[in-house]
Amino acid sequence: MHRSRAIPLLLSFVCIGHAVAAVSADELQEIVITASLRPVSRLETAASSTVLGDELRVAGVQHLQDVLPLVPNLNWASGSSRPRYFQLRGIGETDQWQGAPNPSVGFLIDGMDFSGVGMPATLLDVAQVEVLRGPQGTTLGANALAGLINVATRAAEPTSSLSLQFEGGGAGTYGAGLVAGGGLADASGDDESAWRVVAQKFRSDGFRRNAWLNRDDTDGLDERTLRARLRAAPAAGWKADVSLLWVDQDNGFDAFSIDNSRVTQSDQPGRDAQRSRGASIALDRQGDVVDLRSVSAVTDAEIVYAFDGDWGHDPGYDFTSRFLRRHRTMSQDLRVLSSADARTSWLAGVYALRVTETNDQLDLYGGEVYRALVSRYRADTLALYSDLRFAFDTKWALHVGARVEHRSTRYDDTDGTRVAPADTMSGGNASLEYVVDARSRGYLSISRGYKGGGFNIGAAVPASRRRFDPELLDAIELGYKFRDAAASRAELAVFYMRRSRQQVGTSVQVDPGDPLSFIYLTDNAARGENYGLEGSASWRVGRDLTLGASLGVLRARFLEYRVGARDLAGRATAHAPELQAAINLDYRHPRGWFARVDAQQQAGFYYSDSHDQRAPARMLMNMRVGYERRDWQASLWVRNLLDRVSAQRGFYFGNEPPDFPDKLYVQQADPRQIGVSIRMELQ
Repeated sequence: MHRSRAIPLLLSFVCIGHAVAAVSADELQEIVITASLRPVSRLETAASSTVLGDELRVAGVQHLQDVLPLVPNLNWASGSSRPRYFQLRGIGETDQWQGAPNPSVGFLIDGMDFSGVGMPATLLDVAQVEVLRGPQGTTLGANALAGLINVATRAAEPTSSLSLQFEGGGAGTYGAGLVAGGGLADASGDDESAWRVVAQKFRSDGFRRNAWLNRDDTDGLDERTLRARLRAAPAAGWKADVSLLWVDQDNGFDAFSIDNSRVTQSDQPGRDAQRSRGASIALDRQGDVVDLRSVSAVTDAEIVYAFDGDWGHDPGYDFTSRFLRRHRTMSQDLRVLSSADARTSWLAGVYALRVTETNDQLDLYGGEVYRALVSRYRADTLALYSDLRFAFDTKWALHVGARVEHRSTRYDDTDGTRVAPADTMSGGNASLEYVVDARSRGYLSISRGYKGGGFNIGAAVPASRRRFDPELLDAIELGYKFRDAAASRAELAVFYMRRSRQQVGTSVQVDPGDPLSFIYLTDNAARGENYGLEGSASWRVGRDLTLGASLGVLRARFLEYRVGARDLAGRATAHAPELQAAINLDYRHPRGWFARVDAQQQAGFYYSDSHDQRAPARMLMNMRVGYERRDWQASLWVRNLLDRVSAQRGFYFGNEPPDFPDKLYVQQADPRQIGVSIRMELQ
């Protein structure tokens, strides 16, 4: 983005932030970020963050995907039915074709680690989504080089509740959900024990028409969600919070066509299914001097990803590919914390994580096997971390954290590849915090994040390019946060990050006549830098009207990187749009009428570091209007109100016989969709 465009946007946003202070309205509930090592209010968090709460219900419909454009400097790569791969501040993966996961963006659901497989983030009964931008070297380590996305579902409460929710809309969309909960008071007099259950079925035909098969559902969604929360006091002084998750997403995948339209010609449309299971238990004991917290979690994701490689039905040119993945994690986080109200607060902890994955790849030509690969992967991580905060006086405080992590991996496959690299990495953060007054504060932070090294897979990979090294990320950030006692808040942060031994994913098509003959390689680029700003604000402009806005400006580029004859020094990295802006108007009348309009703008970006094809800028507008009373609500919603055409993902290669010229193929975003939602409180 040109500086001439960025400067007016920044000045406008700063003026908006100053205007916030003059607004008065009903008091907002304090927002607490739970993804940090110690729960802390959003105002007191010395990091750039976004917390989505009410926005999930008024701006979303079914999935986290619906509200991602509201988060500054967050992007995601498609090529799947639901987002799995995220980029924060221009850092993150765009796919995983090999059986060695190595995510840059952490993704948690109630303490369960779904990093790299983040599809099960359905929205029904989710309390809030927290996005922490920048390296989380102390909090999560190697899985959070770029940042962390934390999905927190609603906790169990002793108050009895029962609600039903229904959706219906275009493209054969319908859904039904149930939320129930209540107390579990026992003979001991514990009146805090409670349970909560969520169940939902959601289906949509999708927005592709397969002309060859005469079907409208080959790119459809079929998703079922079952979650449970349990809160109890197993012993005196102890509290336990148990979360259970089961999400079955049996979705189709028929998103690409030769002419880049929403009309496909595939004779064997693909599938993008993920059955996710998980459980976590958080144990807390509050003492007179120190507190104890333990979080144990397991996850199990069965993934089927298949597609028609030629996107057509020519029997003489017939390629299909299928991946069967089983991704499992076991994690244990144990920490000791000092009393939070002390002038000096500290914590120390130990963290262990085991990730295992099996991957069965099968490529067919004309129905015959011509490439098959079965792989097994395991990574064991052990980390020690500590965190210290010292308040000099009522105005100044210093916050310091550190983490040391050792990761050992093992990989083998049926091609004969056997590797077992290990890395020891360290990172941390330090921030100087200044309290301006009870409503506002500023901070200056420095941090170091890291990402483990790895290896490239495949018999055709040269020995000299088999391994790649860990990546380091050093960041500095200056921020300011404001929160009025009324309904106003604003945040603004500027940042600079320097990447060392930057990991870059590239691909090469070995055989122009084989659309599946890609070699995927990860290299260590010499250097890279990412800098920019992000901010958000919300304020009342009248008794019934609230205006909100967010802005992300980003410059993510290679400083040194050469691929063959291509010199990418100075070029932007993939999936790093230079501008993301959003604005919303929320109207709520005391008599029950409400409306919300969201408009989002995103600049264009490079699809890949392997070529120079770009996605054009895109603009999206969504709307919801409705009426609510104490025990029911009805609303009409429209996604992509202006029916804009835009691309979500792009590949550049040869896929059309007989000459197989290189061509850009894109996955189109969804067109306009209109639907209704009804919610009823029965208890």
